[in-house]
Amino acid sequence: MKPTPITRELSINGKTLSLETGKLAKQADGSVIVRYGDSVVLVTACRAANAREGIDFLPLTVDYREYTYASGRIPGGFFKREGKPPEKEVLTSRLIDRPIRPLFPDGWRNETQIIALVISADSENDSDVLSITGSSAALALSSIPQTRTIAGVRVGHVDGDFVINPTFEQRRRSTLDLIVAGSKDGIVMVEAGAKEVPEAQMVEALERAHAAIKDIVAGIDQLAAQAGKSSGRSATRCGSRTSSKTTPRSTR
Repeated sequence: MKPTPITRELSINGKTLSLETGKLAKQADGSVIVRYGDSVVLVTACRAANAREGIDFLPLTVDYREYTYASGRIPGGFFKREGKPPEKEVLTSRLIDRPIRPLFPDGWRNETQIIALVISADSENDSDVLSITGSSAALALSSIPQTRTIAGVRVGHVDGDFVINPTFEQRRRSTLDLIVAGSKDGIVMVEAGAKEVPEAQMVEALERAHAAIKDIVAGIDQLAAQAGKSSGRSATRCGSRTSSKTTPRSTR
């Protein structure tokens, strides 16, 4: 009997954020389809069965790819294949890596891969913050240990109002471009560009972002529980492979 796909839906800025599992990439340790508007991202999380010997760092690989077919275009002419990852893909991979990497328990030495593949890209909604949320959801649905669940949102300030996950057109008019990743307990990463906004406005933007993040995190935990996974993220150490001293983790 085939497993029935499970979906959780949340309202963010008047649009539906959908998290679906059990439909694609069923052989991955954890997989989720994130939809916002007509932008769709498939995120998978996989791990090696055994720890990698002789290393003192977290062997995590994060790869974000958005092929041209996602926007309805196929390369033609001399270049008929996708080339090397452009700057947007490299920076988005790092954007996903930064909040996810510290959440692995000390001593985790199993090769781990998080792949975010843009299936559909509309002309309104960016898929970068969707990939942050999808990465945490895929990990929550897998057997890969994480200390907590996180999510990511973008905050803009358009025509005097704060907007969660603004469209491309709204971002062009916004005085603030703030990306925030966090858990239900706090913020773990901030990346921002702004046109000399006041400190009070920035603080309020962070508060608005964290409020939206808490709603999304609750949705991820509910999705994981419905899929038969534990919604409580344990900080259990990795047995005998945990060192008593703190070792630096690698960064991309």
